[in-house]
Amino acid sequence: MPSPKPPLRLLIAAPRGFCAGVDRAIKIVEMAIDRFGPPVYVRHEIVHNRFVVDRLRGMGAVFVDELDEVPDGRPVVFSAHGVPKIVPAAAEARGLDYVDATCPLVSKVHRHAERLIESGRHILFVGHAGHPEVIGTFGQVPDGSMTLVETVEDARSVEVADPELLAYLTQTTLSVDDTAAITAVLTSRFPSIFAPRGEDICYATTNRQAAVKAIAPACDRMLVIGAPNSSNSLRLAEVAEREGVPARLIQRAAEIDWDWLGAPATLGLSAGASAPELLVREVVDALAERFDVSEQEADHEAERMIFKLPRSLVA
Repeated sequence: MPSPKPPLRLLIAAPRGFCAGVDRAIKIVEMAIDRFGPPVYVRHEIVHNRFVVDRLRGMGAVFVDELDEVPDGRPVVFSAHGVPKIVPAAAEARGLDYVDATCPLVSKVHRHAERLIESGRHILFVGHAGHPEVIGTFGQVPDGSMTLVETVEDARSVEVADPELLAYLTQTTLSVDDTAAITAVLTSRFPSIFAPRGEDICYATTNRQAAVKAIAPACDRMLVIGAPNSSNSLRLAEVAEREGVPARLIQRAAEIDWDWLGAPATLGLSAGASAPELLVREVVDALAERFDVSEQEADHEAERMIFKLPRSLVA
């Protein structure tokens, strides 16, 4: 007789996985392939998830780093993270058909940045150096008109020419708690700093972090499905760790470190905004091979955000 499987209570965070911006970006690539036929070129990963990128590649998407890799006469899609203004300008100069899949919430930050610079303010931008969203946002405004602030220490030491003409904006996929600490320092140092009316951190990032916080107290371990270059996924693992729960970021079930996992009584499971639900079920199935899994989805309020698709693809 085989040994009985140890029991495992699996708490699945909700909401998790695809957000409206990711869902829209993936549909844009699919529709572009359908409209133009393959190959359709995509500048950078459409979203940060290898499974999604590989599936689209199988449909006829070709992912490139720069616009000059796109042949004349072929369409190109810009990723959900946004691009500097010079990229669509270069596409237009070459006569390329392009579709911008930038998340509308990122585009909103771009518009805020432009208006703030037009009003004569300098922007302190809270974000991670090198992230595509940060590069894209800096590319909306003239050089030197924004300064990157990554940490509380940066907020304490940053120097500005005119504290009376200052504003801050943030990347949409940051840690809610880290960002609050950074902006608290900025508002303390610069009382006249102009803050965005609404939260720049997107609803999906905020909701997924809150969902992890909600289940963390009951968990012995936490798994987060997401890519290592996905900012919002990394933040979910960090949130769990800060709540005192050892956490690991994995891309797929094959990456589960069973020695690290051990035999927890309760395991938490979440997924970043670029991870499809299929990968969540894959992890659940892998756990079920080793444990007698009792699955429970956390109570939540459903997300109903939907973003319109570009007119050029739906006309």
